[in-house]
Amino acid sequence: MLGKRWVSRLCFGSLGLGPLHNNLSVEEGAALLREAFEQGVNFVDTAELYGTYPHIREALRGYDGEVIIATKSYASGYEEMAQSLERARRELDRDVIEIFLLHEQESSHTLRGHAPALEYLVEAKERGLVEAVGISTHTVAGVRAAAAHPQIEIISPLINLTGVGIVDGSREDMLSAMEFAASMGKGLYGMKPLAGGHLSGKVESALEFVLAIPTLASVALGMKSRAELMMNLSIFAGKPVPQEIRQAVAAADRWLHIDDWCTGCGSCVDACPSRALRVVGGRCQVDRARCVLCGYCGAACPDFALKIV
Repeated sequence: MLGKRWVSRLCFGSLGLGPLHNNLSVEEGAALLREAFEQGVNFVDTAELYGTYPHIREALRGYDGEVIIATKSYASGYEEMAQSLERARRELDRDVIEIFLLHEQESSHTLRGHAPALEYLVEAKERGLVEAVGISTHTVAGVRAAAAHPQIEIISPLINLTGVGIVDGSREDMLSAMEFAASMGKGLYGMKPLAGGHLSGKVESALEFVLAIPTLASVALGMKSRAELMMNLSIFAGKPVPQEIRQAVAAADRWLHIDDWCTGCGSCVDACPSRALRVVGGRCQVDRARCVLCGYCGAACPDFALKIV
């Protein structure tokens, strides 16, 4: 719930539309988003990094229903965050951004390091440019730090059936931290419920798990095709998935590809929130058991050697 408005249980995770993943055209991405809106999805998760503001803007063109947008920025400074917010408002063609998050906060230490950016967002909220302020995080410590922070209202934690991608603890540790955050009055929406494809073989049980978590108002799920949208809509509504839809989704497996020209510079290692990358023998290697296919490594690579395919 945001103010007096309810977000849909299914949140459209837009990462998969953009250049870090499937690089859909603006028209293709907008058409998929628009269909989701018309099917009752009113919540979209994006980020400055994702490059999907144009897709969302186009999907909203001429649409008169209510859509709540959550976006994120890595900005740590006051002026830097001001630029990020203005970019979001301009590229999304919205006067007000409903939810603005500090992207990937790991602990109370990183929150302190981003204090100037948070200060700007709080001031922007007072000016009516943002409705709610929060963080996204892959860590238990990040959830607990945000729960105790008086200016944080929204938390987007990584949570899934097996706990893949949680950097500093187990699934149970994250659930406990989420319960604490909810007890402190924070709103939560989950991410990576399919663990970046690790749980694609048991989609129903994975989504039933997150949908049963009482602290989650919504679950952000990356979607890149109509088949994925229809499958997720069915599961979230408690309906059986048509076999042809299931087969279409299963045929679209993804993985992290590392090109031969990788120089082993290590930029991707520092950018990986799941600690799934390392440099061995002068080349990047991926631990597929830890990789959640977020694509952040590709954005950090100066040689464009990593991509989700």
